[in-house]
Parts: sequence; C-alpha cells; structure tokens
Amino acid sequence: MELLDTLVVGAGISGLSLAHALEAEATSAPPLKILVAESQGRVGGNITTVIAGGFLWEEGPNSFSPTPELMKLAVDVGLKQELILADRKLPRFVYWQGKLQPVPMTPPAMIQSQLLSFPGKLRALFGALGFVAPAMGDSLRDSYASRLSQQGEEETVSQFFRRHLGTEVMQRLVEPFVSGVYAGDPQQLSAAAAFGRVTKMADLGGGLVAGALLSARKRPKKMPADPNVPKTKPGELGSFKQGLKALPEAIAAQLGDRVKLNWQLTRLQRTERETYIAEFSTSDGPQQVEARTVVLTTPAYVTADLLQPLEPQVSSALQAFTYPTVASVVLAYPQSDVKGKLVGFGNLIPRGQGIRTLGTIWTSSLFPDRAPAGWQTLTSYIGGATDSEIGNLDSEQIVREVHRDLSRILLKPDVPQPKVLTVKLWKRAIPQYNLGHFDRLQQIENGLKSLPGVYLCSNYVGGIALGDCVRRGFESALEVREYLQNQSSDTRSI
Repeated sequence: MELLDTLVVGAGISGLSLAHALEAEATSAPPLKILVAESQGRVGGNITTVIAGGFLWEEGPNSFSPTPELMKLAVDVGLKQELILADRKLPRFVYWQGKLQPVPMTPPAMIQSQLLSFPGKLRALFGALGFVAPAMGDSLRDSYASRLSQQGEEETVSQFFRRHLGTEVMQRLVEPFVSGVYAGDPQQLSAAAAFGRVTKMADLGGGLVAGALLSARKRPKKMPADPNVPKTKPGELGSFKQGLKALPEAIAAQLGDRVKLNWQLTRLQRTERETYIAEFSTSDGPQQVEARTVVLTTPAYVTADLLQPLEPQVSSALQAFTYPTVASVVLAYPQSDVKGKLVGFGNLIPRGQGIRTLGTIWTSSLFPDRAPAGWQTLTSYIGGATDSEIGNLDSEQIVREVHRDLSRILLKPDVPQPKVLTVKLWKRAIPQYNLGHFDRLQQIENGLKSLPGVYLCSNYVGGIALGDCVRRGFESALEVREYLQNQSSDTRSI
C-alpha cells in the first residue's frame, strides 16, 4: 500500500482549496503525494449549480465576496475571464411593515431612511459613539449580568446589538441579516463567534465608531496587489459565467486523478508508526489508503462519527454543533407578473412580519444570463433555526408558502403559479455559531493533540462564507506542510 503524504476527505471548496494550496506551495522534489476522497459523485460539496431550459441557478451558496484568497485561487485555476461581479451600488432591501425599505449603507442614507424611527436613529447614533451600558452590571442582582453569568459571560447576537445600537437596529437590520447568512436565531448565536470583527471593535474602542477607527490604524499594511488578480471594491458580490460550480470543477481538473469520487470514508485508524489507515466504500469495492496526515473537511456530525473511536472528547464537541433545516426554493415568473423592474440584490424579512420566508435573492437581476428574456428568477430561503417545522413539509407545500410570501412582497395580485426550477431541502444546512462556540473549538483543539497529523478544516470553524473556506484551506495547508516537514526532519535526524 502506497504511503500518502496527505489524505483530504471531502471535495468541497475547503478540501479542494487545501489540496490546491499544497500543490501550489510545493517546493520539494518529489512533489507531495495527495489524495482527495469525495463521497458524492461530483465535487463542490454544497455548491450546486444547475443549468436547464435557459435558466442558471444555485441550490446552495449563490455568490461570494471577492476576498483576496478566493480571487487569487480563481485566477490560478484559469477562471479570470469567467469572473463576474455584481454592481455594488445595487440596493439591498428589508421588508418592514408591508413595504420594501432600502438598507441604509451610508450615514446620509441612515439619516433619510424610513426603516428606523427618529428615536431609533438617535439610539443607534449614541450607541455607535460609545454611550453604551457595560455588559456586566455593578450588582449581582442585575438581571442582565445574571443572564450573562449563566451564559459564561458570553453575549448573544441579540444582546450585543440591543445594548450597542438599540432594539430597532437589532430587529430591523441585524435579525434579517442573521436569518440571511446563518439561517440562525440571534438569541442563540454567539456575538463574538458570529460577529467577531464587530465585537472586537467594540472592545477596542469602547464604541463601534471609535473601535473602527482604532482598528483601521492598527491594521497591517496591505501587501502589494497581484497585478494578475482583478481589483474589486467593498460590497461587490461575485460568481462565474457558468455559476459557482466552475471553481471546484476547475480545481479538481488541475488535481486530475488525485480526486476520487464516490469514495465514502467508513473507518479511520491510527498505526504504530503514527500514520493513519483510511478504509473506504467505493463503487469498485472496499479500498484502503495509508497517509501521514489526514484532513477532514466533512460536516461536524460526520466528523464526530469518524473520530468517535479515536478521540471521544473531540467527537463529543463536534456533536454539539447544530445544523438547522433550510429549503432553497428557486421560482421563475414572467416579468409581467412582477411589480415593476427589480433592481437590487434582493430582500430580507425580519421575523414578526407575517412572512415565513427568510429572504429572497433577485437572481436574474444580480447576474446576467441567469434567465431567458422576459423572465425573472427568484431564489428564496425558508426554514432555519427559528422554523424547524419546514422539514415536515413536502416540496409542493414549501412552494405554496414561498409563492404566498412573494405574492405579498414582489408580485402583482392574483398571479398564477410559478415555474418551479427547484426545491432543495437541506436537512442540515449551516453550522450554528451558538453560545459556547469557542469552548467547543478549544475542546476540539485539546483533543486533537493526541492525534498528530489529523486536521479539521470545515465551515464550523472560522466562518461559513466561501471566502472563509478558501482562506481556511490555505491556512490549513501551511499547517499540514509544516507538520510534514518537521516529521521528515525528525526522521532524518534518527
């Protein structure tokens, strides 16, 4: 049996980015022996692009923020000419009290916005300037301090933003954002875990404005930009002409036969020489590989089962992550059924507005060539941590719920049923960065010390966005390479 340097389990964007980085950073000869094993019959993980009938839609992630790492990766795998960026000036909307209100993106827009009342704007202004009550009171009888004590001195997203910016900002801006990004419950999500940059700014400056200014001063100078990588601006969203699947497919094409599809990892065991034997169920029958390092990019619940025999402490921490059920519903309507021309990224809906849908991306307004002429494609998300019952509905029932919501927000009265492009029910969609998140990560880190050469690289650590996954893959590749180099040095010195 050939000894691999690195076995990567999972060919989602995290695993493929890591494998690519290991290849790209290779300076030794011969090159590292790498294998990427994927249980599905395709690469990409949750990235699911479908092209049919003149429509192009996504059933998982819909776009990406063009982070430096992701943009460089796209260029490195030959997708520079395939990149498309949405106009960052396109407005975002929140549906509040029966109307679509543009999200204020600048101070003047905030002043003019009808989304917040005048008292709500004042409360947000004073809070942003640092006039904020401390999280911990002076008395143990203080109810807020008591709640924080029960939470391990950790604020929820709801508690943090109510304290800093007031109830209106929390309900009308933060809550719908949380629903759109995490499909989460702001009363359960950890503020420090889900909004790390914001909470650090508040800690640094005593208020968000002062913290932002101090953070900007302390931020290290940017490295000179790679002239081969297209320049982007804050607020832009990206994709590819053939959809997001273009990225994992391009990476996999470069890796070639080092990517194995329909390989389901069934068992992982450690050897006496500190390598790992991985047993797979494949379409060609059982397979075994031995590797010096193993990187598990699988979801927390899958990784928990794999590591239970090796390290129960890590398995227990992984089992504590929750993944709510979310349905991605892509519907197409004749443009004549829509109230006017939709110009914008889409709309989010705060809870309490009588709308079950979490939010809708105006897909064919965001990127070109996503729908035939005369059609409007809308991608809606429904379910999440605050609506677990969505998993009990069938596809037709889910479509009825979404169509009813769209009829109230975006469609003309009494429009007929839409063209249903897909209803994708993700039973376990997005890992929740709930209270205790950092304690769980610490437990995992401590437990992995007994498994040298095993690394976890998935979206329950360090961010759920595609850019986070690419960055984490690059960072994990550096750790793996350093371990392999140190291990080789130790062997030579014997």
